[in-house]
Order: sequence, then structure tokens, then C-alpha cells
Amino acid sequence: MEIRRDRYLKKIVSYMWDGQVKVITGIRRCGKSYLLHTIFHRYLLENGVRDDQILSYELDLAKDIRFRDPLVLAKEVREQVGGKTEQYYLFVDEIQMSDEIPNPYNPSGKAITFYDALNDLRSLPNLDIYVTGSNSKMLSSDILTEFRGRSDEIRVNPLSFSEYYDAVGGDRQDAFEEYAFFGGMPLLLSRPDDTAKINYLKSLFSEVYLKDIVERKKIQREDILSATLDLLCSSVGSLTNPNNIANSLNSKQKLSGENTVAPNTVKSYIGHLSDAYLFEECRRYDVKGKDYFDYPNKYYCSDLGLRNARIGFRQQEMTHIMENIIYNDLRIRGCEVDIGIVYSSEKNKSGELAKTPREIDFIATRGSKKTYIQSAYAMENEAKSLAENKPLSLTGDSFPKIIVRSDIRKRWYDDNGILNIGIVDFLLDDTII
Repeated sequence: MEIRRDRYLKKIVSYMWDGQVKVITGIRRCGKSYLLHTIFHRYLLENGVRDDQILSYELDLAKDIRFRDPLVLAKEVREQVGGKTEQYYLFVDEIQMSDEIPNPYNPSGKAITFYDALNDLRSLPNLDIYVTGSNSKMLSSDILTEFRGRSDEIRVNPLSFSEYYDAVGGDRQDAFEEYAFFGGMPLLLSRPDDTAKINYLKSLFSEVYLKDIVERKKIQREDILSATLDLLCSSVGSLTNPNNIANSLNSKQKLSGENTVAPNTVKSYIGHLSDAYLFEECRRYDVKGKDYFDYPNKYYCSDLGLRNARIGFRQQEMTHIMENIIYNDLRIRGCEVDIGIVYSSEKNKSGELAKTPREIDFIATRGSKKTYIQSAYAMENEAKSLAENKPLSLTGDSFPKIIVRSDIRKRWYDDNGILNIGIVDFLLDDTII
């Protein structure tokens, strides 16, 4: 089955020959290697590049194991490319498998790493460099820091619903329900049945993601990391903070004394999960005050199938699932996303006017364009309609406003110019944002 990743291919093509190292990042098993070695490789061949102009090294395979030595890799590439006029492309897959080696000229000095090798190869005017990696060492944002401003990041996500539907076709609503349950990890499309899909998703957490984090970060409390993960999965779309999570863990597990979980430990573990692209934090923003709140915030899982599998496919609240899907889609579209907070003046129990905070689910910003978005599973009565529309009326500006719903199929604008649109229609129309 062909899976198109046109959005990422376009981005890679836009970075060609810019003098930077192209770093393809993203959660493991989301299709980074397929993007580079299949989709981009085919693009190059179709545009006149010969196969022998593409130098490809897969450091996880025995045939390329000697190139884990960064000096050997750099020497090999220089011998093939140096002094020639033709343009070459370097693909290095699973680059986290590269070894750190002693500096042969100063054995007691700083070790030589693949960062040094790739930064050196950047000086070749006829070489364009692309790298991917598949564990949390490579996925860490640290890699962009190590290249010291000499890299472009191509962030790859699990399949958006648009990509998923392009691959599977059929009834749009059926496809959406399947996507909301199993998510968009590409290899799911090759699994023969639901049981195989569930087992695959569960194994990713137990055999891949957590092991990577524990190994790289030298985690001492694996039980707390696992419990933190479970709580984040259970609370997508809900406000939380490290203090709340720590208190919940201490209470549920009846921890005391030296076994008590500190909020800073939870904060650190959330950072590790975010660093591996499993979760993203969405902060609250005061629309009129133009400032961010410290806590609480929301955390969204990068793939709903992973989230659902982690909690045993329980807690299938479509309100939160739909919100998570919309958040991910906005991020895939290249938006910065915040939670909007506006205030209305309402009478309290004493009959006095007081400022009441109201929430706008998402403020999606791309460049100078801003869009306010409410995720409403259903607006079955006037009270629900008022609750969704009220915050949008309080922004005090004229930026576009959208309510994404699951209970309508046709899009329409209300008297206030707010677009009401079905969730499937929203996800399949890239022109909206």
C-alpha cells in the first residue's frame, strides 16, 4: 500500500542545497526512514539524479557497521565526493548508532562524534546531507543544538487523517472512526486485523519508547515514569501539572517517606516523554493580557492509537479524543498552538460582577495569521451552543473563528461569521488554516 507524505517531501525539497544538515526527527516508527530512502530517493531519481550519486549508509545493518566510526564515515564520503564536480546526496540512517571514538591526535581530549563528522562534510560544496534516527538519543532536540545552527529540522509525525484516508479510502466516517481508535502509525496499515494492530501499538511503548528513555536518561524510578505516562494518557484534553500528577501518584500508590514522588521528578519525566515526541505541552494564553500562564496546562499525545493502547482502549471519551486529533492536525499543518483564555463579567453568587475565565480550545498561529478554534463533539441544545460561542465573542479582534463538530456534515457560517464545520471535513481541507 502506497503512503504519500507530500507535505514532508515538499519541505525536504525546499531545503535542498541550502548548506545545512537536514535532520529528520520524530517519534519512532512514524516513517522517517521511508520518507528518506523511498519517497525522497524516488524523487531524486525522477528528477535526473543517478543512483550512484546517492550515498546511503544504514548504520543499524551489518553491511555498514564499520561506518559507525565517524572518522571512517567521513573518510569514505570524502573519497567518493571530494574533487568531483557532480552533485552528491548523503543519506545516513539510524545515526544514533554512530560510536564516540577517542581523538587520535589527543586521546585524553573530547571524543569525536558523528556531529564532528557531519559538520566536517558540510564543507564539501557538492554534497547535500540528510540524516535520520530512531531512538530518543537521536530524537532529542539536543541534536539541533549540537549542529550549532547548521541544520534544518524536518519534523515527521504519524499519519494525519488526510494522509491516512488517502491511503485507505472508503467511507470517510468509517475511516475517521478507525483512525480515532487506532491512530496513524504507518505500519498499522499492513497489520492484518484488529488484534495485530493492538499488539503492535502496545509493544511500541513496552519494547521501544520506554526502553529508549530509561536507557538514555538512566531513569531510576521506571515505575514512576510508567505511571506518569499512564496519567498523561488518561488526562489528554484536561488541565494538569506536575504537582497534581505527583499528588495523584503518591495517593494511589500510597507512597511515603523516601519513596514519595516529588513534583520535580514528575516534571523531569514529562520532559523526557516530550523530548521523545510522545507528548506535547499546550500552554494557556491570556488573549487580551498577551501573556502565558505558568500552570496548569494540557498535554496531548502525538498519536491517539498509542494513547488508546496504553490505557487498554478504555476511556474512549470522544470529546477528548477529537480535541487531541485537532491539536495534532494543527501542529502537522505547521501552526503554533495555545489554549486561549478570555474573561467575561458575570454576577457571582453574591450578585456582584466578577471576571469569569472562559476557555478557547485552541489558538492556531502560523506566521501573522491567527485562528480561534473550538472543538465541540456535539451542540445538541442552546446552552451548549452558547457555551461554545461565548468565548469566541470575547476575543475583541476579527481573526477567523471556527467550531469543529462531529454532529454536522455540511459547513456553514452563523450570524457572527463563525464557521461551523464537521470534524472529517475540517481534517481533509488543508485550506482552512
